[in-house]
Amino acid sequence: MTLPAPAPVSPAPATVPAPAESPSPQRRVKRTRTVPGRIRILVGLAVAAVLLLFTTVSIAIGHARDGLTSIGHTAGPQVVATADLYFALSDMDGQIANLLLTGTDSGLGPGRQAMLDRYDEARSQADRAVLQAADLASDDATEQTTVRALLDGLGRYERLASRALVLDEQAGHAAGAPPQEVLDVYRQATDLMRLDLLPKAYNLTLDSGTIVRHSYLAELSAVQAGRVWVGLTGALAILVLLALQIFLTRGFRRILNVPLLVATIVVAGLTVAGVVVLQHEGNVLTEAKEDGFNSVLALSRARAIGNTLHGDESRYLLDPQRADTYEQVYLDKSQAVLYLPGGNLDKYYAAVDAGVAAFPGKADFLGFYGSEASHITLPGQRDAITKVLGLYRSFQQNDRQIRRFATSGRQRDAVRQVMGPAFGAYDEALVDLTALHRKAFDSAVREGDDALGGWNVVPPAAALAAILLILIGVRPRLAEYR
Repeated sequence: MTLPAPAPVSPAPATVPAPAESPSPQRRVKRTRTVPGRIRILVGLAVAAVLLLFTTVSIAIGHARDGLTSIGHTAGPQVVATADLYFALSDMDGQIANLLLTGTDSGLGPGRQAMLDRYDEARSQADRAVLQAADLASDDATEQTTVRALLDGLGRYERLASRALVLDEQAGHAAGAPPQEVLDVYRQATDLMRLDLLPKAYNLTLDSGTIVRHSYLAELSAVQAGRVWVGLTGALAILVLLALQIFLTRGFRRILNVPLLVATIVVAGLTVAGVVVLQHEGNVLTEAKEDGFNSVLALSRARAIGNTLHGDESRYLLDPQRADTYEQVYLDKSQAVLYLPGGNLDKYYAAVDAGVAAFPGKADFLGFYGSEASHITLPGQRDAITKVLGLYRSFQQNDRQIRRFATSGRQRDAVRQVMGPAFGAYDEALVDLTALHRKAFDSAVREGDDALGGWNVVPPAAALAAILLILIGVRPRLAEYR
């Protein structure tokens, strides 16, 4: 019997896997409520807190470095150079006045060649200072215009001064006022210097000083705020790490997680070190600005004005027709350096004698030396300012003698008195006082630089170490749930 063929069996349809569903929000919430989920959340918070601390420290240290660079290495020294520009310009004009005043008399002063050499030195110093001022004013169109005007005016002054010297040599006059032809040319030169170049140089110094002051205030404020933020972010990171430590201790019945403990110590160390360094840098910035830069700039101005005082003495004898004007200008400048009430020179001389004699018991005077005497913070500063004031009084007494000789017709004695040692001794003492502040300035900047050494590496290294320790510390606990 033939069996019927079996009916063909159709193949079973292939099973297509259902697409994976993303976890629902409810499921994700449930995961975070598990122990591994909570560990991951705490680890994420700890890592984020460490990174926040690293960022805060880096930014604050950057502000400290920028402030120190500005005051100590770039804008600060350049501003002092602009103050030296005023001195160099005034010294150029003063040396020309001395050359014309002494004439062919080689027995007065340091000698013609020495004065010519000093004029050339002052001219070179002025050229260098103008170039530094141009560099500082690179981003300010107004200051750039001032620098260009100074360069143009300096060229005109040199031509006039050279012509006056040539005419003076041709005249061959004795010590005292030169011939009118020489005087007319010198008047053009000195008017250009006193009424145009020196005011521009002084304003340039003031404007440049404003740049440094604004930079200092901005960076100091950022450093002080950064110190607070470093403390806060460091405390936050430590709290999160402690929370993670406590959670692992309770959940896994471990006494201590050593990697987390070390990570906490690293974070605490970075926080404390950051706060300490920023506090130190803030103090260094203040010391460099207040005890160094401010005093150096003020005393540089005082020296420059003092140099013009000495030039005004020569011009007083050189140009009798303008003697009254130079006398009044001399009084005004003297009161800018050391202000004491006095409506004329005789009263001012007496006031200086009394005011200097009362120091250091009392400092009843203002001006540049009034500011210096009221802010004594450095070792040796009191003795140095006392010496400067004493020699300034001697310089003023010498000036009184110059004018007495001049009014009594003793012209050559007056010239000899101008060329005497009174101004040189006073100027040398002022240079020593300024050097004291320059030393304090350089020391503060150097100390600040040393304290910041390595701080471009410390924050990232500490943050990386802390994060690795956190991950190492929680890895065994998470592995228990796999």
